[in-house]
Amino acid sequence: MRSTRRHFLGTVAAAVALGPKILRSADPSAIRAAVIGHTGRGDYGHGLEGIFQNRPGVELVALADPDEAGGANIAKKIGAPRTYADYREMLAKEKPQLVSVAMRHADLHHEIILACLKAGSHVYAEKPFTRTPAEADELLAEAARLGLKIAVAHTMRLAPQMTRFRQALREGLIGDVVEMRAYGKQDARAGGEDLMVLGSHLMDLMRAIAGDPISCSARALQQGRPITKSDARLVKDNVGLVAGDEVFATFAFPNGVNASFTSSARLKETVGEWGIEILGTKGAARINCDVPALVFVRRSGKWSSAGRNDEWTPLDAKDLRSVSETRMNPVTDWLEAIAKNREPECSGRDGAWAVEMVMAVYRSSLAGGAPVAFPLTVRTHPLAP
Repeated sequence: MRSTRRHFLGTVAAAVALGPKILRSADPSAIRAAVIGHTGRGDYGHGLEGIFQNRPGVELVALADPDEAGGANIAKKIGAPRTYADYREMLAKEKPQLVSVAMRHADLHHEIILACLKAGSHVYAEKPFTRTPAEADELLAEAARLGLKIAVAHTMRLAPQMTRFRQALREGLIGDVVEMRAYGKQDARAGGEDLMVLGSHLMDLMRAIAGDPISCSARALQQGRPITKSDARLVKDNVGLVAGDEVFATFAFPNGVNASFTSSARLKETVGEWGIEILGTKGAARINCDVPALVFVRRSGKWSSAGRNDEWTPLDAKDLRSVSETRMNPVTDWLEAIAKNREPECSGRDGAWAVEMVMAVYRSSLAGGAPVAFPLTVRTHPLAP
């Protein structure tokens, strides 16, 4: 067993070190990888079906998708030699060591990821990680018990400009961070759906900057009135129960850092790009979160009778935009984490925290905006009957 593990980790390390070179010949010692998706129900997250392509030492052995036509199309696209309608059969027959759980429907994640872990597979999962903290708790405990690594596709965290920005923050770019203002995409999904689908990226980035939150106070509204459990609904990409068409939440972080999250379609034109504005003691910065993520720094003049001019300039003069890097960096880091037996930068724990922060918004709102402390003591969904 020790020899097999050494070989596996050595092969993963080689795949990371060699980078995106094409493996030109079949290698019987290659790491076995598979993809699980669901065409037509959640479909596939951005690029998650192709994360094993062009990786030396990694052999894509199969795709599982219950939709026959859709699965055949995806298999052809990524070069999967075999397809299965049932992911359980695929796991049993193919015994993959790496699995991409690629569908956007988070209601499927817990069951499928748990099956992958029990089959001995490391998992790269689409976000949101799970529907509830309780589901995340079970997956993290099982992964820890089996010594397996889970990574979640919060790709913004390792986008090239975000990596540079986090380093610049440590070097004092805007002084000490005091406040963060996060805004969802605020489109037709404004409110509860925006909070879970796009807000999970923002929750993850706020934690990457300021650490684990201490508490949350929130107000979620449905047509101007506070939400109740009766407002709970499911949406097209089933990410669990959501509620409200407007969300206003505040989070307390360590070291006196305060943060807010807002999602209201009425503010879409005012706010513009979804992302985070960060205020520090010596300046401000803005993360625009679309793919690719971009960072700008604000240089402000003084107020006068004529007003004030604010100039936003890119963090770096050189172009760091790369959609492929943004999407693939967390995958490369996941493989490196497996090889070095460390937690991935976009870990399952990070994915679980994003879900927990969303659940705190609902729990506080249903309690009239009263603050709730982290970690949440009740781990089930606040909107559940």
